[in-house]
Amino acid sequence: MTTRQIFALLNSHIEGDEDQFLSVALQVAAQQAREGKPDDAEKLKRLVQKARDQRRLGAAAGGQTPIPMARPRAELQGLVESTYPKTTLASMVLADDVQNRLARVVRQQQERSTLRDYGQKPATHLLLVGPPGTGKTMTASALAGELRLPLFTVRLESLFSRYFGETASKMRVLFDQIAQTRGVYLLDEFDAIGARRGDPNDVGEIRRVLNSVLAFMEEPNSTDSLVVAATNHVEILDGALARRFDEVIEYVLPAPAAARAIIENRLSRFKLNARVWSGLAPALEGLSPGELVRAADSVAKDAIIDGTTKISADTLRSALHDRQTFKGKFRKNSDQ
Repeated sequence: MTTRQIFALLNSHIEGDEDQFLSVALQVAAQQAREGKPDDAEKLKRLVQKARDQRRLGAAAGGQTPIPMARPRAELQGLVESTYPKTTLASMVLADDVQNRLARVVRQQQERSTLRDYGQKPATHLLLVGPPGTGKTMTASALAGELRLPLFTVRLESLFSRYFGETASKMRVLFDQIAQTRGVYLLDEFDAIGARRGDPNDVGEIRRVLNSVLAFMEEPNSTDSLVVAATNHVEILDGALARRFDEVIEYVLPAPAAARAIIENRLSRFKLNARVWSGLAPALEGLSPGELVRAADSVAKDAIIDGTTKISADTLRSALHDRQTFKGKFRKNSDQ
């Protein structure tokens, strides 16, 4: 331990700040791992986990589990946003396969101490791929809500645009926070840094960042943070990077039955006659969950203003048609 770490431990003990005390202990564990002492690092991590489990059980007995406030490091202010979502997986309409795989990740995180007793580690790196609006970002929120962890949303495009030339060093600061502060970290638009090496449009800075990310994903995660990378363009990701994820989960546009479930869930406070769905399938086709939610919200707002609790088929069909028209124009403009 360094003198600085000893000071930090004593100060947190004096101030009664258990979260800071345990955070410093995890920093020491990470240092031990880097110095080639994995057994000592593992013992420290287990002790920290035991302390947190005991505190969680004690809080549960009182009826509430507190969540410590966590914020990005000062160097990342403006590039990383921290929130405490209350979303859960049960509030999402997901394909059975996706639902089951995410539930398995949550369970592994919750039982990580048991897994380590048998020489196993929980899944900590997820890659979510699929078209825009299919629920990738919301999934990160749901995972944070399920695990009662802060969600740190990293805007990679902003990181490049504001600090081009310093991006690799900023990424190192981010990696240090992931290792030291447990949370769910969403790396949105991951293709910004994960593009294939050797691409004709590649530049040295991006290649250095990609290499640093590859190295980071091989490092031990001392806090069991969950890193969730999301991309709409999996086809351009470097193969070496994709292989380092514990889970690669694909999101697709919802089938008619799933689309209907999304709308019904969104309009649960209103009366929807069964005849509303007759002949509505063409209007649902090709719309993402995000677009379906916006159509439902549009209808809901009109109903609230009109003081009615009923949703007509024509009203819903019109809202869906508007989303289809907008999507068609957007696609046409993007092709030009």
